[in-house]
Amino acid sequence: MTPSRVDSPSTADLVARATGLAPLIKEHAAAGERDRRVAEEVIRALAGAGLFKLATPKRYGGYETSARTLVEVSAAVAEADGGTSWVLTLINGSAWLVSLFPERAQDEVFGADPDALVSGVISPTAQTVKVDGGWRVTGKWYYNSGSWHATWAVLGVPVTDETGTVVDQGSVLIPRHEMELEDTWFVAGMRSSGSNCLIADDVFVPEHRMLRMPAALEGDYPTEHHDEVLYRAALMPLLSLVLAAPQLGMGRAALDFVLSKAGKRPISYTFYETQQDSVGFQLQVAEAAQLIDTAYLHAFRAADAIDDFARRGDYPGFLERARTRADVGHIADSITRAIDILVSAHGAGAFAEVNPLQRIWRDSATAARHAIVSPRVSQEIYGKALLGVPEPVSPLV
Repeated sequence: MTPSRVDSPSTADLVARATGLAPLIKEHAAAGERDRRVAEEVIRALAGAGLFKLATPKRYGGYETSARTLVEVSAAVAEADGGTSWVLTLINGSAWLVSLFPERAQDEVFGADPDALVSGVISPTAQTVKVDGGWRVTGKWYYNSGSWHATWAVLGVPVTDETGTVVDQGSVLIPRHEMELEDTWFVAGMRSSGSNCLIADDVFVPEHRMLRMPAALEGDYPTEHHDEVLYRAALMPLLSLVLAAPQLGMGRAALDFVLSKAGKRPISYTFYETQQDSVGFQLQVAEAAQLIDTAYLHAFRAADAIDDFARRGDYPGFLERARTRADVGHIADSITRAIDILVSAHGAGAFAEVNPLQRIWRDSATAARHAIVSPRVSQEIYGKALLGVPEPVSPLV
């Protein structure tokens, strides 16, 4: 049964819900890292607060919010723990992708279970065989963040015809119970994201559970509900921007932690009894704070542009989309630099296992290396777009 439509809470309310969960999230952060998955108690709390419903259509009881809300909520959760925010972000991003599919596919996911959680990887690391009514899919998809908690997955595949020739690229929806999970996520940072490998072995995927990616990258979505503003948002601008949202919260968390200790910690081998008395330290925290502010400003500008285009029913041109890719890279670069400065300013104690700053540093550094986030690749895409250079760098713009 489809739930009745509900009014979406405001962005401020949803951010307040996220902030209210901070003590619980922080309490379980170290265990989440040790167990390489977000604690189930935290997942239940996020679900109870409705934070997995940000990108689910109102037709299924979701909140159907906006790019700006997705960014702000993920950033707020990341102030408590980066890994938890990454899982929340990727699951909400995958829910948004599901909502671009035909209604029949959406019904199978959210109509059957309004609380369904979806993981996703769009790299087409699979093989497909065209059969009557769809495809048979075999493949492995690494780095499925939130894989321990997901009930569905949206996964990249090559689209083949009856002769076996690849004719397109797509993403398919597969129930989690039809796949195996290989525990592969042994990493230095973002350990709690549970970004494991999902494996499909000759799984049938019907035609309506296929999203053609080249068309979608140009705004041609198969959903029948074109009046729903959120699902008119540009594909790669939204999916890339949300990946930067946890960085914002981690940067702010690092700054707040260093500032909170500055009046109590001396600077070893100097005459400074507290760090805050040092002009050098003052300059470091000011520089880090400005870098974090810069990241927020770029993120909010990009989110507001995505939302404005969607509200108007316009799809942004290549230059605008390239700018968002560049914004995402700049956000990651700014936060990485800010956290490096803060770690150095705080001192060697930052690397004690009991110090949350070292986990923030590792989580941010790992997330900043996501291929879609890569600052240099993103700058090249934007630079070529500004100059009108025709050679493509990536189809994901």
